[in-house]
Amino acid sequence: MAGGVDGHVRARRGQAVSRQLKDRHEKEADLMTDQLTVSVLGTGIMGAAMARNLARAGHSVRAWNRTRAKAEPLAADGAHIADTPAEAVQGADVVLTMLYDGPAALEVMREAAPALRSGAAWVQATTAGIEAIGELAAFAAEHGLVFYDAPVLGTRQPAEAGQLTVLAAGPAEGRAVVEPVFDAVGARTLWTGEDGAAGSATRLKLVANSWVLAATAATGEVLALSRALGVDPAQFFDLIAGGPLDMGYLKAKAGMVLEDRLSPAQFAVTTAAKDARLIVAAGRDNGVRLDVAAATAERLERAAAQGHGDEDMVAAYFASFDEKTAD
Repeated sequence: MAGGVDGHVRARRGQAVSRQLKDRHEKEADLMTDQLTVSVLGTGIMGAAMARNLARAGHSVRAWNRTRAKAEPLAADGAHIADTPAEAVQGADVVLTMLYDGPAALEVMREAAPALRSGAAWVQATTAGIEAIGELAAFAAEHGLVFYDAPVLGTRQPAEAGQLTVLAAGPAEGRAVVEPVFDAVGARTLWTGEDGAAGSATRLKLVANSWVLAATAATGEVLALSRALGVDPAQFFDLIAGGPLDMGYLKAKAGMVLEDRLSPAQFAVTTAAKDARLIVAAGRDNGVRLDVAAATAERLERAAAQGHGDEDMVAAYFASFDEKTAD
């Protein structure tokens, strides 16, 4: 009798152990599905930070940049540094592009085309503009890629902290593959639609950037006018403190000018000028005249011509003066 009881107990224990092992294997399998091979094409200010956070999240990262020196520091985080876009995308579950503009993204993806895997996801994070998104989505369809329009909102600091906001549009059935990527680089993902080719995420990004650029340009002009009229900017900040005109972004950007902290850029003048032109074009193509965005683009381009192109976009402040700097 006792032997029968002991045998029954041992059998139950064996079943429990088997269940535990099964559960553990299932959990490990779930974890493995979240560990992706991600190709990052473009490792500038934003792309490098995104690649680093992907590697830290446990993903296998294959990075490429036109100027290899900008990608090489990622090797310390475990990333494979590729010599060509085609090498970078070999075996990739997800290809993430963070390049200058739409034409640049298309050019690089054409270079990668021979090694692209049909069925891989393409997360297109470049602020490319509405017209370019259609061209990029067409390339994706031609090569059997699952296309996600996924620009990000944020600059250097949130990118480095993995705190970007991802604006994403693409098919629901493939999101389980790209969501671990979004989780690694961002604090929040805002889905705007299921058709990446429609550009709904890019449209929202352009609206958001129109406000960011207008606020940045206004900050520079406030400081320039204060200087011209002999007004201490601190008096202006005291005047609006705590009221509806007060804004943390204004003070943060003004501080970068007043304290000469324009480098390294959070978001460079040249890139901001490109985005401003995309905003103006989007408005024009849809019957809207955007005078502030157009003026902001001109200010940014003047600042770049004065030698401030690689500095933070608030360096458009210098465009208020004829001289290269406002010392």
